[in-house]
Formats: sequence, C-alpha cells, structure tokens
Amino acid sequence: MNNNLTAIVTGANAGLGFATAKKFCDNGIKTFVNGRNKEKTLEACEELGPNAQPFILDLNNLDEIQAAVANVTEEAGKIDILVNNAGINMKKEFLEVTNEEFQSILHTNVLALFAISREVAKVMKKNNSGSIINISSMAAQYGIPKVIAYSASKTAIDGMTRAMAVDLAQFGIRVNAVAPGFIKTNMSSKALDNDPERKNKVLSRTPMGRLGEPSDVADAVYYFATSESKFTTGTVLRVDGGNSIGF
Repeated sequence: MNNNLTAIVTGANAGLGFATAKKFCDNGIKTFVNGRNKEKTLEACEELGPNAQPFILDLNNLDEIQAAVANVTEEAGKIDILVNNAGINMKKEFLEVTNEEFQSILHTNVLALFAISREVAKVMKKNNSGSIINISSMAAQYGIPKVIAYSASKTAIDGMTRAMAVDLAQFGIRVNAVAPGFIKTNMSSKALDNDPERKNKVLSRTPMGRLGEPSDVADAVYYFATSESKFTTGTVLRVDGGNSIGF
C-alpha cells in the first residue's frame, strides 16, 4: 500500500481515467479526481471511496490551473503523481477539418497538458521527487484515418514525454507515457459495434485477438506511478495486445 502518496488524475470521472483513479484509491493513494462536470465528478468520488477527492476544473481554462494546483498542494501538502489522461477526439475527414477544430483539440490535448504538468512539476521539485504519466495513443504509433488533429496531439505528447523527462530528471521527477491500444470502454464499444468492418480490422491485427480492459491501462500507469519503475523515464509503453506490431 502507498499510504502517503498523493496523485492527480485528469479526466478521471469515466473510462481509463476512472480505472486509473480506482487502482490508485484501492492501493491507498490519496487521489484528486479531476473532471469538468461537478455532478459526475462527485459521483465518481463517491464510488471510489474515501481516498478520492473531487478536483473540479476545466483544463481548457489555462488561467485557472495555477491556482487549482496550489489549492491541491495546500490541501494535500504535496503532489507525488500526475496522470495526464484528459483528452478529446474528433472523427472527421481530413479535408473538412477547420482551423478552429484542429486548434481546439491541440488546446485541450497538448497545451492544457503542458500547463498542468509545469505547475505540478514546480510542486514536485520542492520534494525532489515525482512521477508524471501521460496517456498517449495508437494514433501516435501509426496512421489512423479521420483523426488528423488527435494524431497530431498524441504524437506531440510522445515528444513532450521525452523532452519533459530530460528537463525534469535533475529534480528527481520521472516522466513516462502509456499508449493504450483498443480498450473496452463505453465510448470504444459504441464506435466499434457500429462499424463491424473497423472492429474486424482492429481484432485481426491484434495478435492477442481481443480488446483490452481499462484495468490493463491502469496497471501500467500504476507501475510508472510507484517506485517499481524508479529507474525508468522518457518511455512510451504500449498496452495494446500487440496491435502496434500485429501483421
């Protein structure tokens, strides 16, 4: 049990973020569950139990991040772990994506991630330790149709993971990323069940022949969050059943 650790998980009231927060809470980590929607976030915290604390903030409001991180620090005393899970996707033909749409995805997935990481790293630096885990995607590993802005944002996250790891190692802070393959969530099930051709393609090129569980991703994040990975930084770990190497 990691009874004295404190974590922030962004976008944590559903899906992979919720699974990660659950893994942390179940292992005694005090977890600040971030979400934009107050009601959903409070519901998630109730379900997660006493180790979960609501952290209601829309990360798109960059100007509010500094004060919000200061509040968490004041309440918890320190921040040991940051999981940058919040992100948005948009499926649209490349030729039809507007400048505004492209920019909006980059704003949420890249700029907001940078801003909260910077503020949390300042807090971690004071303790000379910390672990930041970014959630990447298969869209950064190879070309997936109709997700140009999302692909750009997730590829940026992989590059930032390496650059942050190099910049922050001197302060005892490790930075890694987890790249989930096709994982069974409400969102992905809906998308794949409505598109049998895509579902068959996903499964046929996944050597393990099935979708992953949210807990598979949470387990990988937990590895990076704890001292089990104390000599690992700047890596992107694929949790994909072999999808990225499947032929």
